[in-house]
Amino acid sequence: MSLPYLKDAVAAGDRDTLLRYVRLHLGDGDEDVGRREIDKAWVQALVPLLDLPQVDRAFVLDTLATKDHATLAHLFFSLHFHLVRQSGEWIHDGTL
Repeated sequence: MSLPYLKDAVAAGDRDTLLRYVRLHLGDGDEDVGRREIDKAWVQALVPLLDLPQVDRAFVLDTLATKDHATLAHLFFSLHFHLVRQSGEWIHDGTL
């Protein structure tokens, strides 16, 4: 999928095309694998919070309040890759 194709999908409000791109990309061409990669990241993010640990909430809130949308999006993908890598079932090289 080309960048113009994805931009057209954004302009048309076509979320399904964008989600399919993400799943294909994260799943190395297989949407089902991509879906599982996304699920692994969510589980990895949830598990450490179940014990209600102390967290640096001020850091999180400051980051959200002071960083631009593109930086936050890059952070989101970086966190996704980090969390999936921690799952022990990493299928990517980890570069963005």
